[in-house]
Amino acid sequence: MIGNEILSGRTPDRNGSYLFRQLRELGVDVRRLSVIPDELAVIRDEVRRFSSEFDFVFTSGGVGPTHDDVTVPGIAAAFGQGVRRDPELVAALEQYYQGALGGAMLRMADVPEGAVLVRSRPTLFPVVAVGNVYIFPGVPEILAAKFERIREMFRQPPFHASDVFVQAEEGEVADTLHELLEVFPDLALGSYPAFENPDYKVRLTLESKDAAYLERARQRLIEKLGERSITPVDPAN
Repeated sequence: MIGNEILSGRTPDRNGSYLFRQLRELGVDVRRLSVIPDELAVIRDEVRRFSSEFDFVFTSGGVGPTHDDVTVPGIAAAFGQGVRRDPELVAALEQYYQGALGGAMLRMADVPEGAVLVRSRPTLFPVVAVGNVYIFPGVPEILAAKFERIREMFRQPPFHASDVFVQAEEGEVADTLHELLEVFPDLALGSYPAFENPDYKVRLTLESKDAAYLERARQRLIEKLGERSITPVDPAN
């Protein structure tokens, strides 16, 4: 997420939570979120690092016509490239705004050299991608509309999940959880206290892409917890 307005607290980050939900539904293991200022060198270094460490990188913000929109040159610098003006995006902007444009507005047609326009169906404004970096605007509604058009590109085998609800304090089951992960090291295990819930004290979440592995881990956990486990229970509570 790129933008001084997020770091200052003036604007809440809606794009991160939206992408987390969408990518999780697609079976993508989200590893990191970074919020950085509108500074070209910071964008360059962060994009370069993320691009080398992860399969996909999504940026949002900093792609408008104003002085602080430096995402595109920052990403270009991360790949050691310059910036070019894309004729297709120029035409799309002129069509959208009903006339020839000049000056700052045309900056929205600038892309890193080597970038491609990604689309799964006809659209006026495709997603710009360079390498494994996908560039999105910061406006949540526009980001969501653009991501929806290409979301299936990222689909992977789904996550399987199960909940276990516990009538014990978190500290009382901590050793059991550590022991479970020793036996099932690839299990994604979460522990969430429910301080004001009358039905249970802790919600344990188990996730894996291997359904059989998940079920074996769940059965072992319930066995170890014994009477302290109250699964199943209505998750809405």
